[in-house]
Amino acid sequence: MRKLCPNLDKEDALETILEVPIPEEMFNSMGNNVALRCQNMQQWMKAQTSDKWSSPVILGRINELRFILYHIGAPLIPLQVHIDKISRPVRDNSIQTSTAKYIVQQYIAATGGQTAISSIQSMCVIGHARIGATVFHLGDQTVKGKNTDEAGGFVLWQKNPDLWCLEFVVSGCKVFSGSNGKVSWRQSSNQPSVTTGSPRPLRRFLQGLDPRATANLFIDAVCIGEKVINHEDCFILKLETSQTTLDAQSDPKYEIIHHTLWGYFSQRSGLLLQFEDSRMLRLKNSVDNDDGDGVFWETSAESFIEDYRYVDGINIAHSGKTSVRVFRYGEQSANHQREIEETWKIDEVGFNIWGLDTDFFTPPKEEVETLEY
Repeated sequence: MRKLCPNLDKEDALETILEVPIPEEMFNSMGNNVALRCQNMQQWMKAQTSDKWSSPVILGRINELRFILYHIGAPLIPLQVHIDKISRPVRDNSIQTSTAKYIVQQYIAATGGQTAISSIQSMCVIGHARIGATVFHLGDQTVKGKNTDEAGGFVLWQKNPDLWCLEFVVSGCKVFSGSNGKVSWRQSSNQPSVTTGSPRPLRRFLQGLDPRATANLFIDAVCIGEKVINHEDCFILKLETSQTTLDAQSDPKYEIIHHTLWGYFSQRSGLLLQFEDSRMLRLKNSVDNDDGDGVFWETSAESFIEDYRYVDGINIAHSGKTSVRVFRYGEQSANHQREIEETWKIDEVGFNIWGLDTDFFTPPKEEVETLEY
């Protein structure tokens, strides 16, 4: 990952620290030597103005990247995870519920134990990813578009209980999102307006990065069976979002019909090997006269989690692959389906960051839209 850029004005001056580290391959593609690459990168950063997005070609490509980043780079899960005592009583519950609590306890032990996990007060993660749309279906036809496979980097900050901030940069497009505990928000480089919603955690935390949040989330799940994942027998834990939560996250313009989460925990190691979530949203035809029809968006994500390694006594996943399918259908809508993939790798993880103040998680001042995704 490229973190520094030489000072082009003064050779003996300190190097410039990049706001978001970028993969070396992305940096190398900007020129045939370091000086030219840094110069082109500075020009690229200065070009992030509203005039740049006026070109239909550039606008279309950036909107494509923004769509991909929203769905695979910075998606939220429907439930607010409360950091409290992970252990819950096992007795006086159904077999499925009691089994799920026992599986979560095994997961806690596999990721370092409750004492080590509870000692985490903050986190910083630096990683890189390669993302792109793999298939686009329009009706019954498969449309092969231009290859959108792109490399990028991200920085993720977290401070308990539910303060987090993510910066994700991919080929000229940046998504900046976070939560200050009261509201979650998101903003992209070509969209100065800010979308906001209720405070919710980032899906990326549940891809092997935050054991405590994962344990607190699935402690109220039920065990629905077993499945083999990558040649390992796994327990399946399922968590349904309550109707009260769905209604609270809905809006006069849209309705969230369902949102379900699944976790696949290895019977051998106790670790989380796969995470899935599926959601259906209906855009209403009219706020005043809703006839039950409209356009439906169905989104399903599947993350395979690998390469667990200990960092300061905490067992953290360092790589994985996520596949997302977005399906749109309904009246007055051309049915289409998008399939997106991301392969990601964690380069650095640090816990209990000194000086990380709550002001760091303050959202941008402009709040004009409601967060739908």
